[in-house]
Amino acid sequence: MAYKKIKPHLIPEEEREEKMRALWYEEYCKEDIETFDGVKVRFYEDMFEHCFFESYNRKEKDKSILSLNRLEKMLWIKETLMDNAAILKKGWNNTEKVYYTDRRVAIVKENYVVVIRFTGYLKAKLVTAYEKNDIENILQGPDFEKTVEFFGEN
Repeated sequence: MAYKKIKPHLIPEEEREEKMRALWYEEYCKEDIETFDGVKVRFYEDMFEHCFFESYNRKEKDKSILSLNRLEKMLWIKETLMDNAAILKKGWNNTEKVYYTDRRVAIVKENYVVVIRFTGYLKAKLVTAYEKNDIENILQGPDFEKTVEFFGEN
């Protein structure tokens, strides 16, 4: 699958956030995105900050800087969800140190990660999307398994 990059750096800085928010809304918030295996994933306008801002100070997690790198890959979220060749893993709960049964991590292009949380039968919502330089810890985790609760009987 060819992953398209958009060019937010070509948008004047004073217009960039507004135009990229509009693209987020048009591409993701108006309609659910359907994954390669039939899951309808819901997106919300207020997720823009979480997905496209990065922190000046990692310890404070202030999400104060609009990230050109993340914006360039905005369309990768949808493409990742639709890519049947993505590596699928269970999500990790860092607080409780257990794997989630309702989270699916999809990895493409070696280090681009999209996480969804299942909310019902063939329904989910976006949790996050990001590039991660060292994904060995994710790759070593268990593969995602379809459950009756979220996928029904086969």
